[in-house]
Amino acid sequence: MDKQGVLREYFGHIGFRQGQEALVDALLDGQDVLGVMPTGAGKSICYQVPALMQEGVALVISPLISLMCDQVAALRAAGAPAAYINSSLTPAQQARALERAAQGQYKIIYVAPERLDAPDFLAFAQSASISLVAVDEAHCVSQWGQDFRPSYLRIPTFIQGLPNRPPVGAFTATATPAVKADIIRLLQLRQPYVAVTGFDRPNLRFINQKPKNRFAALLEVVERHPEGSGIVYCATRKTVQQVCDQLRLAGYPATRYHAGLSDQERQENQADFQYDRRPIMVATNAFGMGIDKSNVSYVVHYNMPKNLESYYQEAGRAGRDGSPAECVLLYGGQDVITARWLIEHGEDNPDLDEAQRRLLRQRDLDRLRQMTFYATSRRCLRAFILDYFGERAPDGCGNCSVCLDMPFETVQNDVILQKARTSRSARRAKETQEKDPLMTALKALRKQLAAQRGLPAYLVFSDATLRDMACKRPGTLEDMLKVNGVGAAKCRQYGQAFLDVLAGIGRRPGAVPLPGTSYGGPPASAYSLKNRPDGQDPGASCPAPEVPPGVPDWDGMTAPDLDEGYVPADWGDAYAPNAGGAYAPDAPISYGGSGGSAAWRGDGTPLISDGVSPAARPWTELEEEQLRLELLGGGTLEQLSAIHRRSPQDILARQKRLGM
Repeated sequence: MDKQGVLREYFGHIGFRQGQEALVDALLDGQDVLGVMPTGAGKSICYQVPALMQEGVALVISPLISLMCDQVAALRAAGAPAAYINSSLTPAQQARALERAAQGQYKIIYVAPERLDAPDFLAFAQSASISLVAVDEAHCVSQWGQDFRPSYLRIPTFIQGLPNRPPVGAFTATATPAVKADIIRLLQLRQPYVAVTGFDRPNLRFINQKPKNRFAALLEVVERHPEGSGIVYCATRKTVQQVCDQLRLAGYPATRYHAGLSDQERQENQADFQYDRRPIMVATNAFGMGIDKSNVSYVVHYNMPKNLESYYQEAGRAGRDGSPAECVLLYGGQDVITARWLIEHGEDNPDLDEAQRRLLRQRDLDRLRQMTFYATSRRCLRAFILDYFGERAPDGCGNCSVCLDMPFETVQNDVILQKARTSRSARRAKETQEKDPLMTALKALRKQLAAQRGLPAYLVFSDATLRDMACKRPGTLEDMLKVNGVGAAKCRQYGQAFLDVLAGIGRRPGAVPLPGTSYGGPPASAYSLKNRPDGQDPGASCPAPEVPPGVPDWDGMTAPDLDEGYVPADWGDAYAPNAGGAYAPDAPISYGGSGGSAAWRGDGTPLISDGVSPAARPWTELEEEQLRLELLGGGTLEQLSAIHRRSPQDILARQKRLGM
């Protein structure tokens, strides 16, 4: 499969973004690369595509466990064989993962830099065929970067010790010229191809304010995104707790994240955020690089951060799927004092001498000064950021608070705060009535499918993909593959269900109406039945799926107006074996087509898919690892039973075996 085929098959994209293809080509040619691309520009595609094309396994060195988990989950959802090896796995699980990797079961392995000199990993690396090494968040290697990590300095030694040196790719979102030079020198890149695609994120709106009441200003942002997911960054753990408590008291589903919490609470809170159970995350910069969530609608800096590098990286967590998003900085004079104290009392790097420590502390103070200039700037905020990173920019962008002539010093008094609280329900009720019925239906289906599989909703399809789907309105699975973000694996998994929802809003070509079948809502593949092979109507009354909240009608018709049978023309013959009687949702439905038979629950999830009883089917190690991830993600017993097509007892027994 060529690079375009891999891009289409696994990621659902019809073309590369700016800078991606040249980096992919260089790695495929065996050349080292350095890619400096803003958050959301698709850095991971640059090494994932060549990794999936080549023989052997690619190693991706990544600094944070949560980031590894996100990226591996996204790859697996797309049908790509990937795994991670880090401290979240038990020694036995790590050993099994390395064993499977040695057997060639993975194409991509994510690993923390601290694991590179572990004896078991070194033994694996010496015997494995390594196609490439990708260093994510490569700015961590530089003492001049905002996230220096000494463990990154050991990466060149690891690469030098490999039997055959593979091409090395270094990737980062924020790097000044000095940091770029450090990355090339310290990672010992050999005549690398360097691509700097630009730091601009046109979909992001930058807003700086100096509010009288910060919390009221925060509520105004949250209220602008009633269905959105957001991150609120605070300077201290104490502020995180205060803001999180205030949001909860005001009725908002917020959670928290900082280094003072236990590992278990951090994992649980991050899972709540990822799965949209609590779509507002209040956090310190400990949450900075550990998030790969595509549907973040806003990022608020409740306090000014210490430097523009950190600010732009954290703000860049918004709008990763290309959707419009807001980045709001709430500035106060006390922020400068707090940031200076954090710099002067921060933990010193023991690998540096006193002169180097003084030099780095002065550098941090200089960066704080630039951050303060940005926070109070009355010139275009986007131009300020781009100039800082060495990129020429126009005088105005038309999408920041300065260009839009928004007030800098704002007054949010108690009356405004109370109004924001009391009007929340009324405003959301009105917004619900104004929603696009098709997008509401697509999101409802996405949420249902994600819950069944124990996945965050955005790993099924991003909001941007759903919008493209609603715009293109595909009528067949072949058409569905033309939607941006729908790859072959996801099309096979989810395509038909989404086609049926699209057909329920506006009938698609190729549909065959089925007279006599009762249907009280938009067609869905899990509920539709077709005539038996003898041409007789089975007489089964299909239960209607719940109409998503806030959808008063479907294409101008109320649900009863769609009370008719409906199936795609290309389904083959399916019918309910209990035809003629009341349709039981939990009763299996036989599917008699080529390639064998299967039994299905009434909700469309398979009871048996391969001719083997679920209880008798042995667990593979890959399936065990997937179960472990789903348990960490908060999947329920019912969901996991449906996902793995196994009895609840089997799931519980395997959970006990995994020690969870």
